[in-house]
Parts: sequence; structure tokens; C-alpha cells
Amino acid sequence: MDLRVQGLHARYRDKPVLQGLELALPAGQVLAIVGPNGCGKSTLLRCIARLHRPNQGQVLLGGEDVWRKTPGQMARAIGLLPQHTQAPTGITVEQLVAFGRRPHQGLLRQWSVADAAAVREALAETDMQALAGQALDRLSGGQRQRAWLAMVLAQGTPWLLLDEPTSMLDLGHQVELLSLVRRLARAGRSVVMVLHDLAAAARYADQLLALHEGQVLRCGVPAEVVTPELVRQLYGIEAHVLKAPDDGAPLVVPLLQ
Repeated sequence: MDLRVQGLHARYRDKPVLQGLELALPAGQVLAIVGPNGCGKSTLLRCIARLHRPNQGQVLLGGEDVWRKTPGQMARAIGLLPQHTQAPTGITVEQLVAFGRRPHQGLLRQWSVADAAAVREALAETDMQALAGQALDRLSGGQRQRAWLAMVLAQGTPWLLLDEPTSMLDLGHQVELLSLVRRLARAGRSVVMVLHDLAAAARYADQLLALHEGQVLRCGVPAEVVTPELVRQLYGIEAHVLKAPDDGAPLVVPLLQ
């Protein structure tokens, strides 16, 4: 199921945020969106997920405008992990993850063996089995983030939208999560994620989208996109761009001031 963005303009009140975006998002790959604060990264995800209606343009999923799809169709096609999450007080990790199966249930389809298996698999993928019975509000920030990711994985959608998924994780769990994202893509899932860490985005993404002032500055293979000039344009700093010794991924080293 392909995903395209055509002539997308979006505003918050009177402030333009996205200005004429044209994108063909790669299926079965990892696309990382980078850029300075306020450039429209999260707004783009919200438009794709049909949480923010654009002022102009379309988001096409399988050739159909997402605003023509039912909420149920969208929930079975796209899973979103937003920056800010909220759950009922006292809910356990396993109960939260089980919410990810709601789009697959209805009057004629109640909780099933397949639903239980999807929850177990999501808990295992995020290394949360041992905490399944724990109350979410008793966990650390990083553990809660992994629980929310497990819920999105349990949803079983072909597209995953992750908004700063590593923001509350330590380095070890960041690597685990991004490695999981790579495995999901190899298994056929399509992932679009917002990352602040340019080096991590360049290392784990197949495609890199650099946004600046609501417009696409560069988009392509990280090794071709990440340059000292791009870093200067995005963040206003001078930096060396080196190559990682194992796979040649771009490494950004800011110059000392």
C-alpha cells in the first residue's frame, strides 16, 4: 500500500506550517524526518495520520485520500506513536498493549487467539514481557515509551508513524528500538519516524527527509543527503561529516566554537 503526499499545505490558526510538500513515501523502508524545531515534522505525521486536516493538498493511501477512509480503515492501515501520550490511571502494560487490537474487533469479532498472540509478540519485540503486569504509571519514562510502542506494534498496521520515539530512552534502548525498526522494515512494514538525532537518522534510515520552514530541503539516501551544507542550513552550525568505519553512514561532528 503506497503513501503519497501531494501539494500539502497546513496551518495552525494563522501560521503556515507546511508549504506545498510533494512526497512519495517508500513502502517497506524506513524514512527518517529531520529538521529544526518548528519546521513541521510532527504536523506532517499528523496530516498523514488524519489527525490534522490540511488547508490544501492531499495525503493518498493506496491511491485514496485518507479523509475519504473510515476511522476503522485508517486504524488498520496506519499506527501512530505521538510525542505526548496519556493513559488511564492504573492501567497495566499488557492492558495498554491490548488496546492496539481494538481496530480488529467489532460486534462480530471479539478477542481472539490471534489478538493474544499479537500482544505477546509486541511485548517480546519491545522487551516488555517482564513488565506486562506492572501499572504503566509506575514505570520509568523509557519503559513507558516502550510500552506505548508495543501497543502500536500490536495494532499490526502496514504503516508505522513514530514521532520522536527515542526521546525518553537511554543509549542502549535507543539502539534496541532503532534496530527493531530496521527489522520491521525488513519484514515488510513501512516506517516514518521523526528524529532529532541526525546521526541516528542517517544510520538507521533508508531515506532521509530534511524539512526546513515547512518545505522539503533535501530527500534521499542519507549518504547523499547529509553534508556540511545541509547541517548549516538546518541548524545554523558548522560541522564535519565523516563516515562510520563499519558501514559508511554519515557521522556529524560539530566544530568547536
